[in-house]
Amino acid sequence: MIPPLPSIGATALPTAPAAAAPSGGGAGFGNLLAGELGKLDNLQQQASTAAEQLATGKATDVSSVAMEVERASLALQLAVQVRNKAVDAYQELFRMQV
Repeated sequence: MIPPLPSIGATALPTAPAAAAPSGGGAGFGNLLAGELGKLDNLQQQASTAAEQLATGKATDVSSVAMEVERASLALQLAVQVRNKAVDAYQELFRMQV
């Protein structure tokens, strides 16, 4: 016969001090993410505006337009890769056995 497990009282579990609790860390990350997505949107809009000006003949410097478009493209690729890594990490957390 298997002996019963000893009961664990409420005082047996350690409690974290109140000062060690995170204070708004999630909100800071959310604000950072929102800010970076805003910058990405601005880059996309600038590239679109520059390409439109080049197409209508208002812009004469092709290299600056190409630079704007490439900068926006690279920023979007970076954002997609960061998103993919975050999704992979999220899925890995759910695959973990407790």
